[in-house]
Amino acid sequence: MAKILLVDDDEDFVEMNKTLLEKEKHTVLTAFNGADGEAKAIADKPDLLILDVMMDTKNAGFKVARELRARPDTKSIPIIMLTGVNQEVPFKFSPDDVWLPVDVFLEKPVKPGQILAAVKKVLK
Repeated sequence: MAKILLVDDDEDFVEMNKTLLEKEKHTVLTAFNGADGEAKAIADKPDLLILDVMMDTKNAGFKVARELRARPDTKSIPIIMLTGVNQEVPFKFSPDDVWLPVDVFLEKPVKPGQILAAVKKVLK
C-alpha cells in the first residue's frame, strides 16, 4: 500500500493512528514536530503526509505545508491536515493555494473512519 508520514506532537495520537493505518497495510513513518516532519518528507518522499498544525509553534504545520509545496521534489505529495487549530483561533481555516495548500483539512477530534476515508480519497 502507501508510505504515509504522520506528523503530530501528541505521541498517543500518533501511535493510535499509526496502528490504524498499519492495519490497512500502509507503511507509517512518524515525526513529532514541524522541522522533523519537513526533513522526513524531503528525505523519504512519502505517498501521503498527515500533518498537525500546532506543534513546536502554533503554526508549524502551515509552514511545513507551504515549504513542501514550494519544492519541486515534494510539491505533489498529498497533504491531509488533521488539527484542532480551529478550536484555538477565532476564525476557520480551509484549504487554499497560498496560505493552506493542503488536499484535505480535518478538524480534531476525528473518528478513525474519517481518517481512513480521507486517506483513501487522496491516494485514489
